[in-house]
Amino acid sequence: MVMILYFIVFGFLIAAVVGLLLSWLDRKVTARVQYRVGPPLLQPFIDIVKLLGKELLIPKGASKITFLLSPILGIVSIMIVSTLLCLVNIWPQKTFFGDLIVVLYFLVLPSLSIILGGFASCNPLASIGASREMKLVLAYELPFILAILVPVLKSGLTIKVGEILNYQLLNGAIIGSWSGALSFVIILLCTQAKLGLVPFDVAEAETELAGGALIEYSGPALAIFKLMKAMMLFVLPYFMTIMFLGGFNFSGLAFIKSLLGFVGIIVLIVVIRNTNPRLRIDQALRFFWGPMTVLATIAIILASLGL
Repeated sequence: MVMILYFIVFGFLIAAVVGLLLSWLDRKVTARVQYRVGPPLLQPFIDIVKLLGKELLIPKGASKITFLLSPILGIVSIMIVSTLLCLVNIWPQKTFFGDLIVVLYFLVLPSLSIILGGFASCNPLASIGASREMKLVLAYELPFILAILVPVLKSGLTIKVGEILNYQLLNGAIIGSWSGALSFVIILLCTQAKLGLVPFDVAEAETELAGGALIEYSGPALAIFKLMKAMMLFVLPYFMTIMFLGGFNFSGLAFIKSLLGFVGIIVLIVVIRNTNPRLRIDQALRFFWGPMTVLATIAIILASLGL
């Protein structure tokens, strides 16, 4: 019962509420950059409630089971990651061997759910969007995992998130080193791609694919996908905060410092989104397999040298 309560509170309530508030902030800042007013504070919540009340349509010829289960797979996986990260941040002793691998595994599943849903839709535009999403995942996962090896190396070859947090508590944030700063930049750009934001929104590409992989989704299923993306906007920066900034310290001024670090990551994500054009899928592949992979390899070498 305790674990179910943790799953509901840390996995859903906190991630959903904070994620929707962050999506409002993203939309508001984007609107102001474009000289628009932007949505009111509660608009993301209203959008989800409105979609939950609409009819769920299943396209003719679609694989019904896969089409309906895909959004559930995505949101459950991000809820599991949120629960693990919150528990380890609050109680580092709750860490277990290989929990970092579990987090990395479940962070792939939201993208996989979009791919499955797109192919199951039996829509040519959705299939193109799903194909692009699949290629993008193959592109950014390599430098993402290589960059995550830097905190692992610097904290003594541990794959326990709690031990990485304890290392930073004793030795300072990993971002303070050369290898940590370099890997942080790589993770930030990979996170931009995981979130499907400009310049890596090729799978959605509204001007080309009219919504991409999710074009056939409506009603509650679309609401779940949108909620999943909002929750990712909380979980991924939170993961970066834990791995590179020492996590959230809930005591006094340290909490303000932690909060500023988290907000700083959100600001960087919004700034990148509003200052770059969309890349083509081939450009995104070359970017992640080229410069990002090389820089991630350099970061690993620097971490091995203690820098």
